[in-house]
Amino acid sequence: MRTALAFSTDDLARTRFAVSPMWEVVTSLRALAHTPVPALHRQWAGQVRPRLAAAGPVYRRLAAMVPPEGHLPDFLNPVPATSAPALADELAAIAATGPAQVRADLDLLAAAHDGRLPAPLEPLYRDPAGRLPRLTADIEAYWQLALAPYWARIRALLDADVLHRARQAVGHGTAHVLDDLHETVRWDGGALRLEQRHCAVRRLDAGAGLLLVPSVFAWPRVLTRSLPPDPPQLAYPARGIATLWEPRPSTGSDALAAVLGRSRARLLAELDSPASTTELARRTGLSAAGVSQHLTGLRAAGLTSAHRAGHAVLYARTAVADALLAPEAASGAGAAR
Repeated sequence: MRTALAFSTDDLARTRFAVSPMWEVVTSLRALAHTPVPALHRQWAGQVRPRLAAAGPVYRRLAAMVPPEGHLPDFLNPVPATSAPALADELAAIAATGPAQVRADLDLLAAAHDGRLPAPLEPLYRDPAGRLPRLTADIEAYWQLALAPYWARIRALLDADVLHRARQAVGHGTAHVLDDLHETVRWDGGALRLEQRHCAVRRLDAGAGLLLVPSVFAWPRVLTRSLPPDPPQLAYPARGIATLWEPRPSTGSDALAAVLGRSRARLLAELDSPASTTELARRTGLSAAGVSQHLTGLRAAGLTSAHRAGHAVLYARTAVADALLAPEAASGAGAAR
Protein backbone atom coordinates (compact mmCIF):
# COMPACT_ATOMS: atom_id res chain seq x y z
CA MET A 1 0.00 0.00 0.00
CA ARG A 2 1.41 3.37 -1.01
CA THR A 3 0.75 6.54 0.94
CA ALA A 4 1.97 10.06 0.26
CA LEU A 5 2.29 12.70 2.98
CA ALA A 6 2.40 16.15 1.42
CA PHE A 7 4.43 18.58 3.53
CA SER A 8 3.92 22.26 4.00
CA THR A 9 6.65 24.58 5.27
CA ASP A 10 5.00 24.46 8.71
CA ASP A 11 5.06 20.66 8.65
CA LEU A 12 8.80 20.59 8.02
CA ALA A 13 9.35 23.16 10.75
CA ARG A 14 7.38 21.03 13.23
CA THR A 15 9.01 17.69 12.36
CA ARG A 16 10.87 16.35 15.39
CA PHE A 17 12.29 13.20 17.00
CA ALA A 18 11.30 11.50 20.24
CA VAL A 19 12.42 8.41 22.14
CA SER A 20 9.23 6.78 23.43
CA PRO A 21 9.07 3.99 26.04
CA MET A 22 5.53 3.14 24.94
CA TRP A 23 6.57 2.55 21.36
CA GLU A 24 9.10 0.02 22.68
CA VAL A 25 6.39 -1.59 24.81
CA VAL A 26 4.05 -1.98 21.84
CA THR A 27 6.66 -3.08 19.32
CA SER A 28 8.31 -5.52 21.73
CA LEU A 29 4.92 -7.12 22.40
CA ARG A 30 4.48 -7.46 18.65
CA ALA A 31 7.92 -9.05 18.32
CA LEU A 32 6.99 -11.60 21.00
CA ALA A 33 3.72 -12.34 19.17
CA HIS A 34 5.63 -13.68 16.16
CA THR A 35 6.55 -17.37 15.97
CA PRO A 36 9.44 -17.55 15.83
CA VAL A 37 10.56 -14.27 17.33
CA PRO A 38 12.64 -12.25 14.82
CA ALA A 39 16.21 -13.53 14.91
CA LEU A 40 17.57 -10.17 16.06
CA HIS A 41 15.64 -10.42 19.33
CA ARG A 42 15.70 -14.14 20.16
CA GLN A 43 18.34 -13.76 22.86
CA TRP A 44 16.22 -11.11 24.58
CA ALA A 45 13.04 -13.14 24.13
CA GLY A 46 14.67 -16.23 25.58
CA GLN A 47 15.40 -14.31 28.77
CA VAL A 48 12.07 -12.53 29.19
CA ARG A 49 9.56 -15.19 28.13
CA PRO A 50 9.93 -17.29 31.32
CA ARG A 51 9.29 -14.15 33.40
CA LEU A 52 6.23 -13.27 31.32
CA ALA A 53 4.89 -16.81 31.58
CA ALA A 54 5.09 -16.53 35.35
CA ALA A 55 3.20 -13.20 35.17
CA GLY A 56 0.18 -15.01 33.71
CA PRO A 57 -2.83 -12.75 33.04
CA VAL A 58 -0.75 -9.57 32.83
CA TYR A 59 0.98 -10.73 29.67
CA ARG A 60 -2.12 -12.41 28.19
CA ARG A 61 -4.15 -9.20 28.42
CA LEU A 62 -1.43 -7.15 26.74
CA ALA A 63 -0.71 -9.78 24.09
CA ALA A 64 -4.40 -9.80 23.12
CA MET A 65 -4.18 -6.08 22.42
CA VAL A 66 -1.07 -6.25 20.21
CA PRO A 67 -1.52 -8.84 17.43
CA PRO A 68 1.43 -9.89 15.25
CA GLU A 69 -0.06 -8.08 12.24
CA GLY A 70 -2.61 -5.38 11.50
CA HIS A 71 -4.00 -2.55 13.59
CA LEU A 72 -2.24 -1.31 16.71
CA PRO A 73 -4.47 0.61 19.15
CA ASP A 74 -3.72 4.29 18.66
CA PHE A 75 -4.38 5.16 22.29
CA LEU A 76 -1.37 3.08 23.38
CA ASN A 77 0.98 5.56 21.69
CA PRO A 78 0.05 9.08 22.83
CA VAL A 79 2.03 11.94 21.34
CA PRO A 80 5.25 12.34 23.38
CA ALA A 81 5.19 15.76 25.01
CA THR A 82 9.00 15.94 25.02
CA SER A 83 11.89 14.38 23.12
CA ALA A 84 12.32 11.75 25.84
CA PRO A 85 9.16 11.28 27.93
CA ALA A 86 9.19 9.05 30.99
CA LEU A 87 7.05 5.93 30.91
CA ALA A 88 4.97 7.37 33.76
CA ASP A 89 4.04 10.39 31.63
CA GLU A 90 2.93 8.22 28.74
CA LEU A 91 0.94 5.96 31.07
CA ALA A 92 -0.82 9.02 32.47
CA ALA A 93 -1.82 10.02 28.94
CA ILE A 94 -3.14 6.51 28.26
CA ALA A 95 -5.14 6.56 31.50
CA ALA A 96 -6.77 9.82 30.36
CA THR A 97 -7.98 8.37 27.02
CA GLY A 98 -11.66 8.94 26.35
CA PRO A 99 -13.95 5.87 26.28
CA ALA A 100 -14.94 6.52 22.65
CA GLN A 101 -11.32 6.28 21.47
CA VAL A 102 -10.67 3.09 23.45
CA ARG A 103 -13.77 1.42 22.00
CA ALA A 104 -12.96 2.60 18.46
CA ASP A 105 -9.51 1.00 18.65
CA LEU A 106 -10.92 -2.21 20.13
CA ASP A 107 -13.55 -2.35 17.38
CA LEU A 108 -10.74 -2.39 14.82
CA LEU A 109 -9.08 -5.22 16.71
CA ALA A 110 -12.35 -7.14 16.78
CA ALA A 111 -12.74 -6.69 13.01
CA ALA A 112 -9.49 -8.60 12.55
CA HIS A 113 -10.92 -11.46 14.68
CA ASP A 114 -14.09 -12.06 12.64
CA GLY A 115 -15.90 -9.37 14.59
CA ARG A 116 -15.18 -10.88 18.02
CA LEU A 117 -13.04 -9.11 20.56
CA PRO A 118 -10.48 -11.33 22.34
CA ALA A 119 -11.94 -12.32 25.71
CA PRO A 120 -9.20 -10.66 27.83
CA LEU A 121 -10.19 -7.27 26.34
CA GLU A 122 -13.95 -7.47 26.92
CA PRO A 123 -13.84 -5.84 30.41
CA LEU A 124 -11.89 -2.89 28.97
CA TYR A 125 -14.47 -2.46 26.21
CA ARG A 126 -17.40 -2.54 28.64
CA ASP A 127 -15.85 -0.07 31.08
CA PRO A 128 -12.88 1.84 29.62
CA ALA A 129 -12.68 4.42 32.41
CA GLY A 130 -12.81 1.76 35.11
CA ARG A 131 -10.34 -0.61 33.45
CA LEU A 132 -7.70 1.77 32.10
CA PRO A 133 -5.93 1.88 35.49
CA ARG A 134 -5.65 -1.92 35.30
CA LEU A 135 -4.21 -1.63 31.80
CA THR A 136 -1.57 0.91 32.81
CA ALA A 137 -0.64 -1.30 35.78
CA ASP A 138 -0.23 -4.23 33.37
CA ILE A 139 2.03 -2.13 31.14
CA GLU A 140 4.14 -1.09 34.13
CA ALA A 141 4.47 -4.75 35.19
CA TYR A 142 5.45 -5.76 31.65
CA TRP A 143 7.99 -2.94 31.53
CA GLN A 144 9.67 -4.15 34.71
CA LEU A 145 9.81 -7.74 33.43
CA ALA A 146 10.75 -7.24 29.80
CA LEU A 147 12.28 -3.81 29.19
CA ALA A 148 13.47 -1.99 32.32
CA PRO A 149 16.51 -4.26 32.90
CA TYR A 150 17.64 -3.57 29.33
CA TRP A 151 16.59 0.07 29.05
CA ALA A 152 20.04 1.61 29.51
CA ARG A 153 21.30 -0.41 26.53
CA ILE A 154 18.20 0.26 24.43
CA ARG A 155 18.11 3.96 25.28
CA ALA A 156 21.78 4.41 24.35
CA LEU A 157 21.14 2.95 20.90
CA LEU A 158 18.02 5.10 20.34
CA ASP A 159 19.82 8.26 21.47
CA ALA A 160 22.70 7.45 19.12
CA ASP A 161 20.27 7.15 16.24
CA VAL A 162 18.71 10.55 16.98
CA LEU A 163 22.18 12.12 17.20
CA HIS A 164 23.09 10.60 13.83
CA ARG A 165 19.91 12.00 12.23
CA ALA A 166 20.56 15.42 13.74
CA ARG A 167 24.03 15.46 12.20
CA GLN A 168 22.51 14.44 8.87
CA ALA A 169 20.08 17.35 9.07
CA VAL A 170 22.91 19.81 9.74
CA GLY A 171 25.06 18.47 6.93
CA HIS A 172 22.47 17.58 4.29
CA GLY A 173 19.07 18.96 5.27
CA THR A 174 15.78 17.52 6.51
CA ALA A 175 14.86 16.00 3.15
CA HIS A 176 17.97 13.80 3.29
CA VAL A 177 17.05 12.64 6.81
CA LEU A 178 13.54 11.66 5.72
CA ASP A 179 14.86 9.85 2.65
CA ASP A 180 17.30 7.81 4.75
CA LEU A 181 14.93 6.47 7.43
CA HIS A 182 13.98 3.15 5.83
CA GLU A 183 13.87 1.42 2.47
CA THR A 184 10.06 1.80 2.37
CA VAL A 185 10.19 5.54 3.08
CA ARG A 186 11.13 7.95 0.30
CA TRP A 187 11.26 11.74 0.07
CA ASP A 188 9.98 12.76 -3.34
CA GLY A 189 9.26 16.31 -4.46
CA GLY A 190 7.79 17.73 -1.28
CA ALA A 191 6.08 14.52 -0.17
CA LEU A 192 7.06 11.59 2.04
CA ARG A 193 6.00 8.37 0.34
CA LEU A 194 5.45 5.20 2.37
CA GLU A 195 5.09 1.68 1.02
CA GLN A 196 3.64 -0.41 3.83
CA ARG A 197 1.37 -3.43 4.06
CA HIS A 198 -0.65 -1.73 6.79
CA CYS A 199 -0.45 2.04 6.97
CA ALA A 200 -2.80 4.22 9.02
CA VAL A 201 -1.50 7.51 7.62
CA ARG A 202 -3.32 8.86 4.58
CA ARG A 203 -2.54 12.56 4.73
CA LEU A 204 -0.65 15.08 6.78
CA ASP A 205 -2.75 17.95 8.10
CA ALA A 206 -1.04 21.23 7.23
CA GLY A 207 0.94 22.48 10.17
CA ALA A 208 0.65 19.30 12.24
CA GLY A 209 4.23 18.28 11.57
CA LEU A 210 5.61 14.75 11.86
CA LEU A 211 6.96 12.86 14.86
CA LEU A 212 9.83 10.47 14.08
CA VAL A 213 10.40 7.73 16.66
CA PRO A 214 13.43 5.43 16.44
CA SER A 215 12.62 1.95 17.71
CA VAL A 216 14.55 -1.19 18.55
CA PHE A 217 11.66 -3.59 18.11
CA ALA A 218 9.88 -2.06 15.09
CA TRP A 219 12.36 -3.83 12.79
CA PRO A 220 12.03 -4.78 9.97
CA ARG A 221 9.25 -2.33 9.11
CA VAL A 222 8.02 1.17 9.71
CA LEU A 223 4.90 1.62 11.85
CA THR A 224 2.57 4.60 11.78
CA ARG A 225 0.01 6.27 14.00
CA SER A 226 -2.39 8.89 12.66
CA LEU A 227 -5.08 10.38 14.87
CA PRO A 228 -5.92 13.99 13.92
CA PRO A 229 -5.42 16.60 15.22
CA ASP A 230 -2.30 14.93 16.67
CA PRO A 231 0.77 14.97 14.42
CA PRO A 232 1.32 11.65 12.65
CA GLN A 233 3.93 9.40 14.22
CA LEU A 234 6.35 7.23 12.29
CA ALA A 235 8.27 4.57 14.22
CA TYR A 236 11.26 3.31 12.25
CA PRO A 237 14.05 0.79 13.00
CA ALA A 238 16.98 2.50 14.70
CA ARG A 239 20.50 2.09 13.36
CA GLY A 240 22.72 -0.59 14.90
CA ILE A 241 20.00 -2.98 16.05
CA ALA A 242 22.01 -5.98 14.86
CA THR A 243 24.60 -5.31 17.57
CA LEU A 244 22.16 -4.54 20.39
CA TRP A 245 22.22 -7.90 22.14
CA GLU A 246 25.83 -8.79 21.41
CA PRO A 247 27.95 -9.26 24.56
CA ARG A 248 29.61 -6.03 25.55
CA PRO A 249 33.43 -6.16 25.67
CA SER A 250 34.76 -5.82 29.19
CA THR A 251 38.43 -5.15 28.68
CA GLY A 252 38.27 -2.50 31.37
CA SER A 253 37.41 -4.96 34.16
CA ASP A 254 41.02 -5.44 35.24
CA ALA A 255 41.51 -1.69 35.58
CA LEU A 256 38.23 -1.40 37.45
CA ALA A 257 39.27 -4.16 39.84
CA ALA A 258 42.04 -1.93 41.16
CA VAL A 259 39.42 0.70 42.03
CA LEU A 260 36.29 -1.26 42.91
CA GLY A 261 37.81 -4.55 44.03
CA ARG A 262 37.97 -7.77 42.04
CA SER A 263 34.58 -9.10 43.18
CA ARG A 264 32.65 -5.97 42.22
CA ALA A 265 34.45 -5.70 38.90
CA ARG A 266 33.62 -9.37 38.22
CA LEU A 267 29.95 -8.78 39.02
CA LEU A 268 29.81 -5.86 36.60
CA ALA A 269 31.35 -8.00 33.88
CA GLU A 270 28.81 -10.77 34.57
CA LEU A 271 25.91 -8.32 34.21
CA ASP A 272 26.15 -8.24 30.44
CA SER A 273 22.63 -9.65 30.72
CA PRO A 274 20.39 -8.88 33.73
CA ALA A 275 20.56 -11.44 36.54
CA SER A 276 19.35 -12.07 40.07
CA THR A 277 21.51 -12.29 43.17
CA THR A 278 21.14 -16.07 43.17
CA GLU A 279 22.19 -16.38 39.54
CA LEU A 280 25.20 -14.12 40.05
CA ALA A 281 26.27 -16.13 43.10
CA ARG A 282 26.07 -19.32 41.02
CA ARG A 283 28.13 -17.82 38.20
CA THR A 284 30.84 -16.25 40.34
CA GLY A 285 31.13 -18.64 43.27
CA LEU A 286 30.53 -15.78 45.71
CA SER A 287 28.00 -16.17 48.52
CA ALA A 288 24.52 -14.76 47.89
CA ALA A 289 24.98 -12.46 50.90
CA GLY A 290 28.30 -11.21 49.53
CA VAL A 291 26.79 -10.61 46.07
CA SER A 292 23.92 -8.69 47.63
CA GLN A 293 26.30 -6.48 49.60
CA HIS A 294 28.43 -5.74 46.53
CA LEU A 295 25.37 -4.97 44.40
CA THR A 296 24.12 -2.53 47.01
CA GLY A 297 27.40 -0.65 46.79
CA LEU A 298 27.42 -0.71 42.99
CA ARG A 299 23.86 0.55 42.87
CA ALA A 300 24.67 3.41 45.24
CA ALA A 301 27.51 4.39 42.90
CA GLY A 302 25.15 4.44 39.91
CA LEU A 303 26.75 1.41 38.24
CA THR A 304 23.81 -1.01 38.53
CA SER A 305 20.03 -0.74 38.60
CA ALA A 306 17.50 -3.07 40.20
CA HIS A 307 14.20 -4.18 38.66
CA ARG A 308 11.56 -6.36 40.29
CA ALA A 309 10.57 -9.40 38.21
CA GLY A 310 7.84 -11.19 40.13
CA HIS A 311 9.35 -12.49 43.37
CA ALA A 312 12.91 -11.89 42.16
CA VAL A 313 14.96 -8.74 41.61
CA LEU A 314 17.03 -8.44 38.45
CA TYR A 315 20.18 -6.35 38.43
CA ALA A 316 21.49 -4.67 35.28
CA ARG A 317 24.50 -2.56 34.37
CA THR A 318 23.87 1.10 33.77
CA ALA A 319 25.19 3.08 30.82
CA VAL A 320 27.88 4.49 33.12
CA ALA A 321 29.13 0.98 33.92
CA ASP A 322 29.07 0.03 30.22
CA ALA A 323 31.26 3.01 29.46
CA LEU A 324 33.72 2.09 32.20
CA LEU A 325 34.03 -1.44 30.87
CA ALA A 326 34.35 -0.46 27.22
CA PRO A 327 37.67 -0.87 25.42
CA GLU A 328 37.85 2.89 24.84
CA ALA A 329 37.61 3.53 28.56
CA ALA A 330 40.29 0.95 29.25
CA SER A 331 42.67 2.34 26.61
CA GLY A 332 42.04 5.86 27.87
CA ALA A 333 42.93 4.79 31.38
CA GLY A 334 46.11 3.20 30.11
CA ALA A 335 47.12 6.34 28.23
CA ALA A 336 46.66 8.44 31.34
CA ARG A 337 49.12 6.42 33.42
